[in-house]
Amino acid sequence: MELNVNTYLRRLVDEDASDLHFKVGTPPVLRINGQLVLLEGKRLSPSEVEQISMSLLPESKKALLEKGIELDVAYSVPGLGRFRTNIYKQRGSFAVAIRYIPSSMELTFEGLNLPPVIRDLAEQPRGLILVTGTTGSGKSTTLAAMIHHINQTQEKHIITIEDPLEFVHASMKSLITQREIGTHAPSFADALRVASREDPDIILVGELRDLETISLALTCAELGILVFGTLHTNSATKTIERIVNAFPAAQQSRVRSMISDSLKAVLAQQLIKTADGKGRCAAVEILIGNPAVGNLIREEKLAQIDSIIQTGSSNGMQSMDRALQQLVNDGRITPEAAYFKAIDKSLFADQTSDPILE
Repeated sequence: MELNVNTYLRRLVDEDASDLHFKVGTPPVLRINGQLVLLEGKRLSPSEVEQISMSLLPESKKALLEKGIELDVAYSVPGLGRFRTNIYKQRGSFAVAIRYIPSSMELTFEGLNLPPVIRDLAEQPRGLILVTGTTGSGKSTTLAAMIHHINQTQEKHIITIEDPLEFVHASMKSLITQREIGTHAPSFADALRVASREDPDIILVGELRDLETISLALTCAELGILVFGTLHTNSATKTIERIVNAFPAAQQSRVRSMISDSLKAVLAQQLIKTADGKGRCAAVEILIGNPAVGNLIREEKLAQIDSIIQTGSSNGMQSMDRALQQLVNDGRITPEAAYFKAIDKSLFADQTSDPILE
């Protein structure tokens, strides 16, 4: 009997889960509030997981999967929603990870509990804004909220370049063009190279994953375009280091100068289970680009950026520990949750009720 993947996707949405996994040898698994929950039912066989994998793919990509190539694709179910799927091989069989993508119309800064300064950043006319964090930290959701805000309030031409295309934005005040890697362009670099010639005010780059893409993004920001991008780094300082170190040593001085001139902000975020256990919320480290930050980048004094963040609250900056403390003060997360995510754990040790942490 064939498994109907849409039945499980309905379960994912109804139980407010973020992810759904199919793997040989286990029942289907949901991730609810950050925790894995096995669904009832028998263990999946290799043929069942392969059947699920094939049902999620368009005909044009099925041959690639049969060759063992890992694939990222978007999958839509009318009346239910959109999903980002990753299909891959492990131990000789297929496996599937599916993430639910909320409607972009659901995304508001208030609903996501994002700091007010993020609204101001979305209204910047030009420059480079980076949203960073590990996989599953909510980067795409934060960026989609920023694009949605711009779409509601400004007359701009926005180009998004994604792999796969996740949040679908219908043009409102803005004109939005969305391109998917593999469907509309062979790579981020190829899409970004032509995007700069398509009269954009804003470009969103789903991932700054290689030197050419990073270089083109910096050039676009220098040209007066507002560029949003993501990296898999966990702090503002490490984000800048990653970009600079992507280039050969002979080019790094020029790159530091480009970043110092164009950087508007780095948002480094992570998701934490809420105190009521019913969801997760974002803790966001915020670095705002200003002349002092630009000088530190240009002069290779990145170690001093953390001090700028610590003292820059009047400009909207906040450290990760400060963000965690605010969430604790607001009752959004527990001190124990903050302790495990904190950089300086001593700030939260005396607030916990767990003697192991004290």
